[in-house]
Amino acid sequence: MKELKSTAIPPERAIAIAVSPKGGDREMALDHLNELEFLAETCGAEVIAKIFQERAKPDGSTAIGKGKVQEIKEMVDEESVTLIIFDDDLTPVQVRNLEKALEVKVIDRSGLILDIFASRAQTAEAKTQVELAQLQYLLPRLTRMWTHLSKQFGGIGTKGPGETQIETDRRLVRDRIDLLKDKLLHIDTQRFQQRKGRQGMIKFALVGYTNAGKSTLMNALTDSGVYVQNQLFATLDTTVRSLELPNGKKGILSDTVGFIRKLPTHLIASFRSTLAETSDADVLVHVVDCSHQAFREQIAVVDETLNALDIQGKPTLLVFNKCDVISEDEKHQLEIEFPNCMLVSASQNLNLDKLLLKLQQMSEKSLTTLQLEIPYSQMQILPKLYELGEIISRLEHDEGLTLEIAVSDTNKERVISYFKQYLID
Repeated sequence: MKELKSTAIPPERAIAIAVSPKGGDREMALDHLNELEFLAETCGAEVIAKIFQERAKPDGSTAIGKGKVQEIKEMVDEESVTLIIFDDDLTPVQVRNLEKALEVKVIDRSGLILDIFASRAQTAEAKTQVELAQLQYLLPRLTRMWTHLSKQFGGIGTKGPGETQIETDRRLVRDRIDLLKDKLLHIDTQRFQQRKGRQGMIKFALVGYTNAGKSTLMNALTDSGVYVQNQLFATLDTTVRSLELPNGKKGILSDTVGFIRKLPTHLIASFRSTLAETSDADVLVHVVDCSHQAFREQIAVVDETLNALDIQGKPTLLVFNKCDVISEDEKHQLEIEFPNCMLVSASQNLNLDKLLLKLQQMSEKSLTTLQLEIPYSQMQILPKLYELGEIISRLEHDEGLTLEIAVSDTNKERVISYFKQYLID
Protein backbone atom coordinates (compact mmCIF):
# COMPACT_ATOMS: atom_id res chain seq x y z
CA MET A 1 0.00 0.00 0.00
CA LYS A 2 1.25 3.43 -0.91
CA GLU A 3 2.22 5.46 2.17
CA LEU A 4 0.23 8.67 2.56
CA LYS A 5 2.25 11.83 3.05
CA SER A 6 1.27 14.28 5.77
CA THR A 7 -0.08 17.60 4.51
CA ALA A 8 0.34 19.33 7.88
CA ILE A 9 2.40 22.52 7.69
CA PRO A 10 5.43 22.23 9.98
CA PRO A 11 5.81 24.99 12.57
CA GLU A 12 8.13 27.86 11.74
CA ARG A 13 11.51 27.50 13.38
CA ALA A 14 12.30 30.76 15.13
CA ILE A 15 15.01 32.58 17.07
CA ALA A 16 13.86 35.04 19.76
CA ILE A 17 16.12 38.05 20.40
CA ALA A 18 16.14 40.68 23.14
CA VAL A 19 18.41 43.73 23.29
CA SER A 20 18.80 45.32 26.72
CA PRO A 21 20.63 48.48 27.83
CA LYS A 22 23.87 47.83 29.71
CA GLY A 23 23.39 48.14 33.44
CA GLY A 24 19.64 47.48 33.16
CA ASP A 25 17.57 44.88 34.98
CA ARG A 26 18.92 41.68 33.43
CA GLU A 27 16.43 39.40 35.20
CA MET A 28 13.48 41.43 33.96
CA ALA A 29 14.87 41.50 30.41
CA LEU A 30 15.23 37.71 30.45
CA ASP A 31 11.66 37.38 31.70
CA HIS A 32 10.55 39.55 28.76
CA LEU A 33 12.46 37.17 26.45
CA ASN A 34 10.73 34.14 27.99
CA GLU A 35 7.38 35.84 27.45
CA LEU A 36 8.34 36.49 23.82
CA GLU A 37 8.96 32.76 23.47
CA PHE A 38 5.49 32.08 24.91
CA LEU A 39 4.00 34.54 22.42
CA ALA A 40 5.79 32.80 19.55
CA GLU A 41 4.57 29.38 20.69
CA THR A 42 1.04 30.79 21.02
CA CYS A 43 1.38 31.81 17.37
CA GLY A 44 2.45 28.29 16.39
CA ALA A 45 6.22 28.81 16.05
CA GLU A 46 8.94 26.62 17.54
CA VAL A 47 11.63 28.71 19.25
CA ILE A 48 14.90 26.82 18.84
CA ALA A 49 17.12 29.49 20.42
CA LYS A 50 16.86 32.64 22.56
CA ILE A 51 19.52 35.33 22.28
CA PHE A 52 20.05 38.08 24.85
CA GLN A 53 22.38 40.98 24.10
CA GLU A 54 23.36 43.97 26.22
CA ARG A 55 24.26 47.14 24.35
CA ALA A 56 24.69 50.78 25.30
CA LYS A 57 21.96 51.42 22.71
CA PRO A 58 20.45 49.43 19.82
CA ASP A 59 22.34 49.62 16.53
CA GLY A 60 20.56 52.02 14.18
CA SER A 61 20.83 49.76 11.13
CA THR A 62 20.35 46.26 12.59
CA ALA A 63 19.57 46.73 16.33
CA ILE A 64 22.19 44.10 17.25
CA GLY A 65 25.35 45.02 15.32
CA LYS A 66 27.18 43.35 12.40
CA GLY A 67 29.02 40.74 14.49
CA LYS A 68 25.86 39.41 16.09
CA VAL A 69 24.09 39.44 12.71
CA GLN A 70 26.80 37.18 11.29
CA GLU A 71 26.55 34.85 14.30
CA ILE A 72 22.77 34.58 13.86
CA LYS A 73 23.16 34.02 10.11
CA GLU A 74 25.24 30.93 10.84
CA MET A 75 22.53 29.64 13.22
CA VAL A 76 19.87 30.31 10.59
CA ASP A 77 21.71 28.19 8.04
CA GLU A 78 22.62 25.38 10.45
CA GLU A 79 19.21 25.06 12.14
CA SER A 80 16.96 25.79 9.13
CA VAL A 81 15.48 28.83 10.87
CA THR A 82 12.67 30.60 9.01
CA LEU A 83 11.75 33.40 11.43
CA ILE A 84 13.56 35.95 13.61
CA ILE A 85 11.56 37.69 16.36
CA PHE A 86 12.75 40.77 18.27
CA ASP A 87 11.32 41.69 21.67
CA ASP A 88 11.30 45.43 20.92
CA ASP A 89 9.90 47.34 17.96
CA LEU A 90 12.17 47.58 14.94
CA THR A 91 12.32 50.43 12.45
CA PRO A 92 11.52 49.68 8.79
CA VAL A 93 15.22 50.24 7.98
CA GLN A 94 16.33 47.71 10.61
CA VAL A 95 13.88 45.10 9.35
CA ARG A 96 14.99 45.63 5.75
CA ASN A 97 18.69 45.33 6.63
CA LEU A 98 18.16 42.26 8.81
CA GLU A 99 16.06 40.44 6.20
CA LYS A 100 18.65 41.20 3.55
CA ALA A 101 21.50 39.91 5.72
CA LEU A 102 19.75 36.86 7.23
CA GLU A 103 17.54 35.97 4.25
CA VAL A 104 14.59 35.05 6.49
CA LYS A 105 11.49 36.82 7.74
CA VAL A 106 12.08 39.31 10.59
CA ILE A 107 9.31 40.61 12.84
CA ASP A 108 9.07 42.38 16.20
CA ARG A 109 6.89 41.87 19.28
CA SER A 110 4.16 44.19 17.96
CA GLY A 111 3.92 42.26 14.70
CA LEU A 112 3.76 38.99 16.61
CA ILE A 113 0.99 40.21 18.93
CA LEU A 114 -1.00 41.49 15.95
CA ASP A 115 -0.67 38.06 14.32
CA ILE A 116 -2.01 36.37 17.46
CA PHE A 117 -4.91 38.81 17.62
CA ALA A 118 -5.71 38.13 13.97
CA SER A 119 -5.83 34.38 14.58
CA ARG A 120 -7.98 34.80 17.72
CA ALA A 121 -10.53 37.26 16.28
CA GLN A 122 -13.91 35.57 15.88
CA THR A 123 -16.56 38.29 15.80
CA ALA A 124 -16.97 41.01 13.19
CA GLU A 125 -16.02 43.62 15.79
CA ALA A 126 -12.78 41.89 16.79
CA LYS A 127 -11.82 41.30 13.15
CA THR A 128 -12.44 44.97 12.34
CA GLN A 129 -10.37 46.13 15.30
CA VAL A 130 -7.49 43.80 14.44
CA GLU A 131 -7.49 44.81 10.76
CA LEU A 132 -7.38 48.48 11.75
CA ALA A 133 -4.42 47.87 14.06
CA GLN A 134 -2.62 45.83 11.39
CA LEU A 135 -3.03 48.56 8.77
CA GLN A 136 -1.83 51.25 11.19
CA TYR A 137 1.20 49.05 11.92
CA LEU A 138 1.78 48.41 8.20
CA LEU A 139 1.46 52.00 6.95
CA PRO A 140 4.93 53.28 7.99
CA ARG A 141 6.46 50.00 6.80
CA LEU A 142 5.17 50.19 3.22
CA THR A 143 8.59 51.46 2.08
CA ARG A 144 10.09 48.10 2.94
CA MET A 145 7.16 46.09 1.64
CA TRP A 146 6.86 47.75 -1.77
CA THR A 147 10.30 48.93 -2.88
CA HIS A 148 10.01 46.74 -5.97
CA LEU A 149 6.86 48.62 -7.04
CA SER A 150 8.15 52.19 -6.59
CA LYS A 151 7.74 53.28 -10.18
CA GLN A 152 5.48 55.59 -12.15
CA PHE A 153 2.27 54.35 -13.73
CA GLY A 154 2.03 54.75 -17.49
CA GLY A 155 -0.72 54.69 -20.07
CA ILE A 156 -3.81 56.71 -20.86
CA GLY A 157 -5.13 58.96 -18.13
CA THR A 158 -1.90 59.08 -16.12
CA LYS A 159 -0.16 62.05 -17.72
CA GLY A 160 0.89 64.87 -15.44
CA PRO A 161 2.70 64.72 -12.09
CA GLY A 162 2.07 60.99 -11.83
CA GLU A 163 1.85 58.86 -8.71
CA THR A 164 4.25 56.18 -7.58
CA GLN A 165 2.91 52.75 -6.65
CA ILE A 166 3.88 53.22 -3.02
CA GLU A 167 1.94 56.50 -2.85
CA THR A 168 -1.08 54.70 -4.28
CA ASP A 169 -0.73 51.92 -1.71
CA ARG A 170 -0.44 54.43 1.13
CA ARG A 171 -3.54 56.23 -0.06
CA LEU A 172 -5.49 52.95 -0.30
CA VAL A 173 -4.37 51.93 3.20
CA ARG A 174 -5.37 55.33 4.63
CA ASP A 175 -8.77 55.09 2.92
CA ARG A 176 -9.27 51.60 4.38
CA ILE A 177 -8.24 52.87 7.84
CA ASP A 178 -10.82 55.67 7.63
CA LEU A 179 -13.48 53.15 6.57
CA LEU A 180 -12.67 50.82 9.48
CA LYS A 181 -12.73 53.71 11.96
CA ASP A 182 -16.21 54.66 10.74
CA LYS A 183 -17.30 51.03 11.08
CA LEU A 184 -16.02 50.91 14.67
CA LEU A 185 -17.87 54.13 15.49
CA HIS A 186 -21.07 52.46 14.31
CA ILE A 187 -20.29 49.37 16.44
CA ASP A 188 -19.53 51.62 19.40
CA THR A 189 -22.96 53.25 19.03
CA GLN A 190 -24.59 49.80 19.09
CA ARG A 191 -22.61 48.85 22.20
CA PHE A 192 -23.67 52.08 23.89
CA GLN A 193 -27.32 51.20 23.29
CA GLN A 194 -26.71 47.74 24.79
CA ARG A 195 -25.07 49.27 27.87
CA LYS A 196 -27.98 51.69 28.32
CA GLY A 197 -30.23 48.69 28.96
CA ARG A 198 -28.05 47.74 31.95
CA GLN A 199 -27.80 51.21 33.51
CA GLY A 200 -29.61 50.40 36.74
CA MET A 201 -27.29 47.54 37.71
CA ILE A 202 -23.92 47.75 39.44
CA LYS A 203 -21.19 46.94 36.91
CA PHE A 204 -17.92 45.10 37.60
CA ALA A 205 -15.15 44.68 35.02
CA LEU A 206 -12.36 42.11 35.13
CA VAL A 207 -9.01 43.56 34.08
CA GLY A 208 -5.54 42.10 34.26
CA TYR A 209 -2.48 40.77 32.52
CA THR A 210 -3.11 38.18 29.83
CA ASN A 211 -3.29 34.59 31.14
CA ALA A 212 -3.89 35.77 34.73
CA GLY A 213 -7.06 33.67 34.93
CA LYS A 214 -9.78 36.29 34.30
CA SER A 215 -11.92 34.00 32.16
CA THR A 216 -11.58 31.14 34.65
CA LEU A 217 -12.72 33.51 37.40
CA MET A 218 -15.60 34.70 35.20
CA ASN A 219 -16.74 31.08 34.76
CA ALA A 220 -16.43 30.34 38.48
CA LEU A 221 -18.47 33.39 39.52
CA THR A 222 -21.18 33.28 36.84
CA ASP A 223 -21.09 29.74 35.39
CA SER A 224 -20.79 31.41 31.98
CA GLY A 225 -18.78 28.86 29.98
CA VAL A 226 -16.27 31.44 28.67
CA TYR A 227 -13.45 29.90 26.60
CA VAL A 228 -10.46 29.15 28.84
CA GLN A 229 -7.01 28.03 27.68
CA ASN A 230 -3.46 28.26 29.02
CA GLN A 231 -2.39 30.63 26.28
CA LEU A 232 -1.96 34.35 25.78
CA PHE A 233 -4.96 36.36 24.56
CA ALA A 234 -7.40 33.44 24.69
CA THR A 235 -10.18 36.05 25.06
CA LEU A 236 -10.49 38.98 22.65
CA ASP A 237 -14.20 39.80 22.67
CA THR A 238 -16.00 41.24 25.66
CA THR A 239 -18.17 38.78 27.57
CA VAL A 240 -20.90 40.20 29.81
CA ARG A 241 -22.78 38.05 32.32
CA SER A 242 -25.19 38.54 35.19
CA LEU A 243 -23.61 38.24 38.65
CA GLU A 244 -25.63 37.42 41.77
CA LEU A 245 -24.31 38.98 44.98
CA PRO A 246 -24.76 37.40 48.45
CA ASN A 247 -27.66 39.78 49.28
CA GLY A 248 -29.55 38.47 46.24
CA LYS A 249 -29.08 41.61 44.17
CA LYS A 250 -27.93 41.32 40.57
CA GLY A 251 -24.85 42.91 39.08
CA ILE A 252 -23.08 42.83 35.74
CA LEU A 253 -19.62 41.24 35.30
CA SER A 254 -17.63 41.82 32.10
CA ASP A 255 -14.45 40.13 30.91
CA THR A 256 -12.38 41.42 28.01
CA VAL A 257 -8.95 41.22 26.39
CA GLY A 258 -5.96 40.90 28.70
CA PHE A 259 -3.07 43.35 28.69
CA ILE A 260 0.61 42.67 28.11
CA ARG A 261 3.84 44.63 28.38
CA LYS A 262 4.82 46.54 25.25
CA LEU A 263 1.29 46.29 23.88
CA PRO A 264 1.20 48.22 20.57
CA THR A 265 -0.41 51.63 21.08
CA HIS A 266 -2.42 51.37 17.85
CA LEU A 267 -3.80 48.05 19.09
CA ILE A 268 -4.99 49.70 22.31
CA ALA A 269 -6.60 52.46 20.27
CA SER A 270 -8.35 49.95 17.99
CA PHE A 271 -9.82 48.06 20.94
CA ARG A 272 -11.27 51.13 22.67
CA SER A 273 -14.84 50.13 21.78
CA THR A 274 -14.33 46.65 23.23
CA LEU A 275 -12.74 48.11 26.36
CA ALA A 276 -15.64 50.55 26.79
CA GLU A 277 -17.21 48.01 29.17
CA THR A 278 -14.21 48.61 31.44
CA SER A 279 -14.58 52.37 31.14
CA ASP A 280 -18.29 52.15 32.00
CA ALA A 281 -17.76 49.90 35.07
CA ASP A 282 -18.44 51.03 38.62
CA VAL A 283 -15.80 48.71 40.13
CA LEU A 284 -12.66 47.25 38.52
CA VAL A 285 -11.54 43.76 39.55
CA HIS A 286 -7.80 43.59 38.84
CA VAL A 287 -6.90 39.91 38.53
CA VAL A 288 -3.23 39.01 39.12
CA ASP A 289 -1.42 35.69 38.74
CA CYS A 290 0.38 35.68 42.10
CA SER A 291 2.38 32.59 41.11
CA HIS A 292 4.21 34.52 38.39
CA GLN A 293 7.66 35.74 39.42
CA ALA A 294 7.10 39.14 37.74
CA PHE A 295 3.55 39.77 38.96
CA ARG A 296 4.47 43.19 40.38
CA GLU A 297 5.63 44.37 36.97
CA GLN A 298 2.45 42.93 35.46
CA ILE A 299 0.38 44.98 37.93
CA ALA A 300 2.27 48.09 36.81
CA VAL A 301 1.69 47.25 33.12
CA VAL A 302 -2.07 46.93 33.67
CA ASP A 303 -2.17 50.24 35.59
CA GLU A 304 -0.22 51.98 32.81
CA THR A 305 -2.53 50.58 30.14
CA LEU A 306 -5.62 51.70 32.05
CA ASN A 307 -4.09 55.18 32.31
CA ALA A 308 -3.48 55.15 28.55
CA LEU A 309 -7.20 54.39 28.12
CA ASP A 310 -8.12 57.27 30.46
CA ILE A 311 -9.63 54.80 32.94
CA GLN A 312 -8.57 56.23 36.29
CA GLY A 313 -9.91 56.82 39.76
CA LYS A 314 -12.40 53.94 39.80
CA PRO A 315 -12.78 51.76 42.91
CA THR A 316 -10.46 48.81 42.27
CA LEU A 317 -10.15 45.45 44.01
CA LEU A 318 -6.83 43.64 43.64
CA VAL A 319 -7.50 39.89 43.35
CA PHE A 320 -4.53 37.52 43.52
CA ASN A 321 -5.51 34.40 41.60
CA LYS A 322 -3.81 30.95 41.72
CA CYS A 323 -3.12 31.30 45.45
CA ASP A 324 -3.31 27.50 45.75
CA VAL A 325 0.20 27.20 44.25
CA ILE A 326 2.04 29.60 46.58
CA SER A 327 3.15 29.05 50.17
CA GLU A 328 1.45 30.34 53.32
CA ASP A 329 4.38 32.69 53.93
CA GLU A 330 3.97 34.16 50.43
CA LYS A 331 0.24 34.65 51.03
CA HIS A 332 0.98 36.44 54.30
CA GLN A 333 3.50 38.73 52.58
CA LEU A 334 0.96 39.62 49.89
CA GLU A 335 -1.64 40.59 52.48
CA ILE A 336 0.92 42.83 54.20
CA GLU A 337 2.18 44.42 50.97
CA PHE A 338 -1.28 44.84 49.41
CA PRO A 339 -3.84 45.63 52.15
CA ASN A 340 -7.49 44.86 51.28
CA CYS A 341 -6.48 42.48 48.49
CA MET A 342 -8.25 39.14 47.98
CA LEU A 343 -6.47 35.77 47.61
CA VAL A 344 -8.44 33.29 45.51
CA SER A 345 -8.07 30.30 43.25
CA ALA A 346 -10.63 30.38 40.45
CA SER A 347 -9.74 26.86 39.27
CA GLN A 348 -10.10 25.40 42.78
CA ASN A 349 -13.06 27.59 43.89
CA LEU A 350 -11.09 28.91 46.88
CA ASN A 351 -12.38 32.03 48.67
CA LEU A 352 -14.87 32.89 45.94
CA ASP A 353 -17.64 33.38 48.51
CA LYS A 354 -15.44 35.93 50.30
CA LEU A 355 -14.74 37.62 46.97
CA LEU A 356 -18.46 37.98 46.22
CA LEU A 357 -19.05 39.45 49.68
CA LYS A 358 -16.23 41.95 49.10
CA LEU A 359 -17.70 42.92 45.73
CA GLN A 360 -21.08 43.45 47.41
CA GLN A 361 -19.49 45.73 50.02
CA MET A 362 -17.69 47.72 47.32
CA SER A 363 -20.88 48.05 45.29
CA GLU A 364 -22.72 49.43 48.32
CA LYS A 365 -19.95 51.98 48.91
CA SER A 366 -20.14 53.10 45.28
CA LEU A 367 -23.87 53.86 45.54
CA THR A 368 -25.23 57.34 46.25
CA THR A 369 -28.71 57.98 47.64
CA LEU A 370 -30.74 60.79 46.05
CA GLN A 371 -34.21 62.11 46.91
CA LEU A 372 -36.61 63.42 44.29
CA GLU A 373 -40.02 65.05 44.35
CA ILE A 374 -42.01 63.94 41.28
CA PRO A 375 -45.37 65.67 40.54
CA TYR A 376 -48.18 63.42 39.30
CA SER A 377 -48.10 65.31 36.00
CA GLN A 378 -44.56 63.96 35.36
CA MET A 379 -45.15 60.25 35.99
CA GLN A 380 -43.74 59.47 32.52
CA ILE A 381 -40.20 59.93 33.87
CA LEU A 382 -40.49 57.07 36.37
CA PRO A 383 -39.38 54.30 33.94
CA LYS A 384 -36.14 56.20 33.30
CA LEU A 385 -35.50 56.51 37.05
CA TYR A 386 -36.12 52.80 37.57
CA GLU A 387 -33.70 52.15 34.72
CA LEU A 388 -30.91 54.26 36.23
CA GLY A 389 -31.09 53.11 39.84
CA GLU A 390 -32.80 51.19 42.59
CA ILE A 391 -35.84 52.71 44.29
CA ILE A 392 -35.32 52.45 48.06
CA SER A 393 -38.54 54.15 49.17
CA ARG A 394 -41.65 55.59 47.52
CA LEU A 395 -44.00 57.91 49.41
CA GLU A 396 -47.22 59.15 47.81
CA HIS A 397 -48.81 62.46 48.87
CA ASP A 398 -51.26 65.03 47.49
CA GLU A 399 -48.89 66.71 45.02
CA GLY A 400 -47.01 63.63 43.81
CA LEU A 401 -44.32 61.16 44.88
CA THR A 402 -41.24 61.45 47.05
CA LEU A 403 -38.67 58.92 45.87
CA GLU A 404 -35.41 57.79 47.42
CA ILE A 405 -33.15 56.21 44.80
CA ALA A 406 -29.73 54.54 45.06
CA VAL A 407 -27.56 55.10 41.99
CA SER A 408 -24.05 54.04 41.05
CA ASP A 409 -21.28 56.57 40.58
CA THR A 410 -21.59 56.04 36.83
CA ASN A 411 -25.29 56.96 36.85
CA LYS A 412 -25.20 59.68 39.50
CA GLU A 413 -24.32 62.44 37.03
CA ARG A 414 -26.97 61.20 34.61
CA VAL A 415 -29.71 61.39 37.23
CA ILE A 416 -28.58 64.85 38.35
CA SER A 417 -28.43 66.02 34.73
CA TYR A 418 -31.80 64.55 33.62
CA PHE A 419 -33.82 65.27 36.76
CA LYS A 420 -32.14 68.30 38.34
CA GLN A 421 -35.44 70.17 38.82
CA TYR A 422 -36.91 67.29 40.85
CA LEU A 423 -33.99 66.81 43.25
CA ILE A 424 -34.45 67.57 46.96
CA ASP A 425 -31.39 69.21 48.47
